[in-house]
Amino acid sequence: MYKTFRKLWKAFWEPILRLSFFQWLLAGLMAISIWFVYFTSRKKIKNWDTFKKYRRKPAIFIFWHGRSMMLSPIVCLGGMHAYAVASRHKDGRMMAKLQYLFGLKSIYGSTSEGGISVLRQGVRMLRRGDHSMCLSPDGPGGPSLRVQDGALYFAKMTGAPIIPVCYSCSKAWFQNRWDRYLVALPFSTITCHVGEPIFIDSKVSAKEFENIRQKIENIMVKQVRDMDGEFNLFKVEQDLTASEFKKKLREEREAAKKAKKKK
Repeated sequence: MYKTFRKLWKAFWEPILRLSFFQWLLAGLMAISIWFVYFTSRKKIKNWDTFKKYRRKPAIFIFWHGRSMMLSPIVCLGGMHAYAVASRHKDGRMMAKLQYLFGLKSIYGSTSEGGISVLRQGVRMLRRGDHSMCLSPDGPGGPSLRVQDGALYFAKMTGAPIIPVCYSCSKAWFQNRWDRYLVALPFSTITCHVGEPIFIDSKVSAKEFENIRQKIENIMVKQVRDMDGEFNLFKVEQDLTASEFKKKLREEREAAKKAKKKK
C-alpha cells in the first residue's frame, strides 16, 4: 500500500516540480524564509576581512553540502560577485533559482555529470578576474564531509585560493538525509567562520596534491565539529552517500514492517 501511494505521489509531483514557474515560486518562498531567519537571529562572523578581500576576486569559497542555507544572505549582503555550481537535476535547478535570488549566478554540472564542462566554465570565469566561485566539495551525492578534487583543480589551474567556509546555529533542525542538511530556525545565534586562503601551485606533484586535499578536508571537518560543539548539536556523520543512505532507509522500513507483522 505504501509503495503504491508513493509511486502515485511521485507521478503527481515530479512533473510539477520540473515546471520553471513552480520552481521559481518555491525558490521565492524559501528565500523569504531564509531572510526571516537571518533578520531574527544574532550573527557572529569570524575572519570577515578575508571575505571582504576576496568577495569580488578570483577565489573558490567551499562549504559542506549540508551547510549552505545561512551562507546565502551573508554573501548577498556582503556584496559578493560569484558563480555557484549547481546540479543539472531538477532539485539543482531549483537551488540555482534560489541562489539567483541571493545574487549568485550558476554553472550547471557536478562531479558525476558534466564535470568537464563545469571545470572549463569555472576556469574561464576565474581567469576573467572579477568573480569568485562557490561550491560544495562533498556534493551532490557524497560521501559526506569528504573533500573531492574539483575545487583543488580550479585552484591549481587558475592560481585562485581556496577558502573554507562554514556556519552553525544555536537553534537547528537536521534533515534526515545523507548530508544532514542544517536548517537554522528563527531567533538563533548564527555563527559563520571564514577560513584562511589556501593556494595550490600549478606544478604541484600528485602526492602534494593529495596532502593539500587532506589538509583542506581536516580544516573543514574541524570547522564544523568546533562550531557545532559550541551549541552541543548533533554530530554529523562522515562518509555517508546519498545512495547508501537511501538504501539504509529502505532497509529500516522493511525491518519495521517485518517486526510489525510478527506482533
